[in-house]
Amino acid sequence: MNKKWEFYNSDEEKVKEISEKFNISELLATVLVNRNIVKEEEIKIFLNPTRDDFHDPYLMPDMKIAVDRIIKGIKNQEKIMIYGDYDVDGITSITVLSKFFRQLGLDVGSYIPNRLDEGYGLNREAIKQIADEGYKLIITVDCGISGTEEVDYAYSLGMEVIVTDHHEPLDVLPKALAVIDCKRKDNKYPFNSLAGVGVAFKLIQAIAIKLGLDEKEYLKYLDIVCIGTISDIVPLIDENRVIAKLGLKLVSQSKSPAVRALLNVAGYNEINSNTVSFGIAPRINACGRMGHERDALDLFLTENIVEANKITEKLNSYNKQRQSIEKKIFEEAIYKIEKENINNKKAIVLGSENWHHGVIGIVASKITELYFKPSILICFDGNDGKGSGRSIPGFDLHDALCKSSDYLEKYGGHEMAVGLSLKKQQFNNFKNKFEEIADKAKIDEITPVIKIDKEIKLKDISIENVESLKLLEPYGESNKTPIFIYKNLKIDSIRALSEGKHLKLTLKDENTIINAIGFNMGHYSEEYLIGDKIDVIGVLEINSFNGVQNVQINMKDMRKSY
Repeated sequence: MNKKWEFYNSDEEKVKEISEKFNISELLATVLVNRNIVKEEEIKIFLNPTRDDFHDPYLMPDMKIAVDRIIKGIKNQEKIMIYGDYDVDGITSITVLSKFFRQLGLDVGSYIPNRLDEGYGLNREAIKQIADEGYKLIITVDCGISGTEEVDYAYSLGMEVIVTDHHEPLDVLPKALAVIDCKRKDNKYPFNSLAGVGVAFKLIQAIAIKLGLDEKEYLKYLDIVCIGTISDIVPLIDENRVIAKLGLKLVSQSKSPAVRALLNVAGYNEINSNTVSFGIAPRINACGRMGHERDALDLFLTENIVEANKITEKLNSYNKQRQSIEKKIFEEAIYKIEKENINNKKAIVLGSENWHHGVIGIVASKITELYFKPSILICFDGNDGKGSGRSIPGFDLHDALCKSSDYLEKYGGHEMAVGLSLKKQQFNNFKNKFEEIADKAKIDEITPVIKIDKEIKLKDISIENVESLKLLEPYGESNKTPIFIYKNLKIDSIRALSEGKHLKLTLKDENTIINAIGFNMGHYSEEYLIGDKIDVIGVLEINSFNGVQNVQINMKDMRKSY
């Protein structure tokens, strides 16, 4: 698929000013300008955030009401239930609240719905069970904002509810005692893109302030908060960046048996956002996907490293099982798409009796990436269907579901990712309506865009320059790894790796050799020859081999020079 190469409009004078004032490389200053981080205070916080850079938690809607009610519950030793989600964000949210409350002398309960049997969010059966066990207060984390009927049901059973969430609210808020969600229309909090665990963190920060506790009593959980934040793919800017940057420092020296066990099994030499995203998160998420959500929470709540290592072995086995099932579903989905010419549609909607509900979200993500179209996969169990969807930039998936809601039982999520349920007899109606919405959105006119930070020359290819860019880490949503263009390079050698999947190049600028790697770009080995002049765009990184360090270009695309 052709990709559009697009430069940021950098203000060169501003780049030089920032480079000189902060004594940083022009490459680094260019990226800051491209990200619109140009004010002195913003730059300081972005490059070196501190514990003083958190916003006031009491600016959040209903925070004071929630804090007062929770402190009353702690003083009276009430039975309080933390009700969360089965993904990393939910697990870490429950962990942070549970550990903090236990530190204050209250042994709270925790409930996570089973993804396969109960699905996401509050449900009546769980609420009835919680009431029967004598709980008087439910605090939701990473869920609850759309549970209006379930919250009413909890009150009818004599319980109160505090909702903490970060998802988009419906038109009507739940009638809970407090609804802490910065996406509320009446929100005045300066940042509205925290993860669920970020909201939970703000809650314990607010409680600590009210009780006059030392700030270390809530800051010590930043390693857990950081893992949940990075894993949930929220924008790593503003307060999320403070959480991620400070939290990663704690991850590397974490006292949590869970974090230590997960780092050990993940096997990463360097602790960064990739360690969390690709080493830790998949193992935790595999528990929920395979229906063993409690194991992930048990891992994070244990204080015993031996037990943590044993549970982590289970997580590894769940992850391998998940990978096997995912591969099978992906192959089946591709077969259906090609056989039924669904790839000619503006959107991809597939359903099957045999698919595993816990895994279809990952497959939907891969299909969207492959075809550059929004995709929704639905698995049926009898008359009931559960689905997951992923989108492309420029198409609001949540809005599309709102417009298709006549055919859905339940749905939720955001612009880029959603979950839904529907009856089997409504599948075709939903599919047709969704495709109609995609048609009107002119999805075929949306071209993948690669944003280029700067054109680089041979003088920019230095280990010192690449090291300077590490100040921009951790990378993630809204703070992508900077991408550069290098023009008029001569191909010195070219070959495919891993059975044709990847591409390895050596490139020449005058008499200097530059190494380049292109993952999933192996097909270019048949299109280009030694001696061809090319332009490449990619990420600058340091490759270590046999103790020798060299700058390498991790390519994202390439074209012949003109």
